[in-house]
Amino acid sequence: MRTLCSSTLIGEFFVIGFAGLVAMKDDALSMTAVWTVCGVAMLLSVVLCGMVTRPGGVHLGWALQIALVASGFVVPMMFFLGAVFAGLWWASVHYGRKVDEAKAQWAAQAGADAPPA
Repeated sequence: MRTLCSSTLIGEFFVIGFAGLVAMKDDALSMTAVWTVCGVAMLLSVVLCGMVTRPGGVHLGWALQIALVASGFVVPMMFFLGAVFAGLWWASVHYGRKVDEAKAQWAAQAGADAPPA
């Protein structure tokens, strides 16, 4: 699960950065506000790469997905991109858990099949 989720989060890191560049064009927003929000979101996406298998890591990832979709109120294209990444996040968590279960099953079976020493 960690590999799939981390890949999604790193993709989001870049999308958040590009969204910040687009948001800078809005005269109603200060550059400080844009880069503070984007910087925190980008930092969170990188930190979550290491936290995804810890308790609460997946929930924080979902919070980031919601924030990404909500950023569409500032950069309208983020409604679409946020929804795409939320779908990727769901798939990463869902299929990542299945892969982890299959690996654990395989390891348990390999351990049971090993001849006693």
